[in-house]
Amino acid sequence: MTLARGRTRLGGGGGGAALLSLRGTPVLVTGASGFVGSAVAHALAARGARLRVLVRSSSPKINLAGLDAEVVEGDVRDPAGMAAALHGIRYFFHVAADYRLWAPKPEEIVRNNLDGARSAMEAALASGVERVVYTSSVATLRLRPDRSPADETQPLSEGEAVGAYKRSKVAAEALVCRLVSDRGLPAVIVNPSTPVGPRDVRPTPTGRILVEAATGRMPAFVDTGLNLVHVDDVAQGHLLALDRGRIGERYILGGQDIALQQMLAEIAQLAGRRPPAVKLPLGPLWPLAELAELAGRVTGREPFLTRDALKMARQHMYFTSQKARAELGYTARPHEEAIRDALEWFRAAGYLR
Repeated sequence: MTLARGRTRLGGGGGGAALLSLRGTPVLVTGASGFVGSAVAHALAARGARLRVLVRSSSPKINLAGLDAEVVEGDVRDPAGMAAALHGIRYFFHVAADYRLWAPKPEEIVRNNLDGARSAMEAALASGVERVVYTSSVATLRLRPDRSPADETQPLSEGEAVGAYKRSKVAAEALVCRLVSDRGLPAVIVNPSTPVGPRDVRPTPTGRILVEAATGRMPAFVDTGLNLVHVDDVAQGHLLALDRGRIGERYILGGQDIALQQMLAEIAQLAGRRPPAVKLPLGPLWPLAELAELAGRVTGREPFLTRDALKMARQHMYFTSQKARAELGYTARPHEEAIRDALEWFRAAGYLR
């Protein structure tokens, strides 16, 4: 559904529209020290943009190494800081997010992502930026019970979302959509599926699966599935949304659907290990998840197994990027390349010990 009123694509229509010239163009990226944000920042730098990145003072800066960008420290939840960061900016990529599937105080995740989106979008409206690319997630979309790939036409309500992270992304995306329709925010929404690849510093929940599997610490699996995509393809999808996206529209940036069992087998093969052969039912894992969360509250470390993760695992998280392919000219390389590049980066960075 198109939310914008009277808006058209910037630079023309469809996947054949010309790419924008970004050389020397002032562009702001939030979350550039993170996984997806750093990929977007590097892609913009390669297109010649005059890049400014907003990062928190506490964030690791390894992903900014070698990046030709003006680095500004600040918090997306701070309206004054956002206004200053957007001064003189033409295009704005809001990629920053609190990407945790668990926290001792879950509402912190909701507050961080919703307040961050509100502050960033209000500042974008006030600054008069020409175009916003807002990074949402496939977590905002309703899955199909028959396991066929879901698309952009069925968004979730906040009450349907499982866990604080999904609730936060649903609420934040709804806020962006309202600002587009009610106040003319020039935003295009992108919904990455499950990115993997280099520069996953923290790492992300999916990155943790890769590390655990490659080091032999995942002896079993559950019957679930996900949509894997190379993080650099997600980054190119962001730029294509700037070039060709329709204001108020959402675009899934995904790759290939894959069962978790197959994913773990491919990781094992690349790591020189035996793949897990035991399929576990979800029921007996609930007590373990409860204990893991209890330990997490004591240690402050995010548990590998959580109750929300088990709820999500009941469904196969499969998606189609047909709309992005048709309208943006988006493409994604085979998921095997994404897994390989991720493992090579983790190995070089010392995670696979």
